[in-house]
Amino acid sequence: MGKCVHKGCGKVFADPEEDCVYHPGPPVFHEGQKGWKCCKPRVLTFEEFLSIPPCTTGKHSEVDDTPAPEPTKAAEEPPAAATPVPSVKPISERPPITPAIATPGTPPAKPVVEEPESDDPDLEIPPNATCRRKGCGASYNGSIAREEEKCVHHPGSPVFHEGSKGWSCCKRRVLEFDEFLRIPGCTEKTKHMFVGKAKPPGEEKVETVRATLQAAQLANHNLGYRNDFYQTPASVNVSLYLKKIDKERAVVKFAADKIELDLPTTDNKRYQDTYELFAPIDAEQSSFRVLGTKLELTLVKADQTGWPVLRKDDKWTGQRIQVGNAGRA
Repeated sequence: MGKCVHKGCGKVFADPEEDCVYHPGPPVFHEGQKGWKCCKPRVLTFEEFLSIPPCTTGKHSEVDDTPAPEPTKAAEEPPAAATPVPSVKPISERPPITPAIATPGTPPAKPVVEEPESDDPDLEIPPNATCRRKGCGASYNGSIAREEEKCVHHPGSPVFHEGSKGWSCCKRRVLEFDEFLRIPGCTEKTKHMFVGKAKPPGEEKVETVRATLQAAQLANHNLGYRNDFYQTPASVNVSLYLKKIDKERAVVKFAADKIELDLPTTDNKRYQDTYELFAPIDAEQSSFRVLGTKLELTLVKADQTGWPVLRKDDKWTGQRIQVGNAGRA
């Protein structure tokens, strides 16, 4: 018997050939967003981060082969200018420190969401369910004994401050995310919690809508770039001005009457859009390339039609864009 150390798995296994579903990439925390480098979902809360479904299927392992997170480049500080030596003797005593007083506009602390005490007896526990208490990680194998064993967990919330990581319910602080995941729980209960309490009617639908809106807010930034184009008798050449496009994950799908864009960036954003084109194109002959500050599209015309606009729903002023002249779209 061994315990898999892959991120997102953590199950106890006896068969090394058993399928393991996990995250092969390191965690990514940037500007309040949280996710994994190996897949696209980005969320705002730590609980949602822990519930992101694993994206890769492999084999269990007791050796952690997850790449280390990329180190943050510290801004280089210019060398301090030499200060003249004062001619008077410095004062050795420091002035008293006045304690900070909270201003009336200071927002209140975020309330801690209380978790249910135990599972609802009317709810069925699915196979391989993981204990929902933070820091436990026990998985349900259908055994009542497993359900009744001690649950050692963290009742508090995660605390990330100036590089240190820990839990609000205990004092230990570490620097690496892997060490943070291994901080042992500080509170013990006599029973795991795999499913929690049943949600009131209608609440699940509200949560689904909220999650959908949040995902759309994080994923789509379609108004954050400009584009222009020029044409020749055989093609329409489009430039989408967008920095930091991830070349390895950028996807452009060409169809006869439209193009679909899915452009993740290296700063954890994602631009998605669909262009309904003014005239048909040869999808197989059309192409794209990613440059440092833009995406270039070469749309091969299916006929010799002149394009006054790029998209068929763009406002047409009646002036046709001549060959070689750029037109802003």
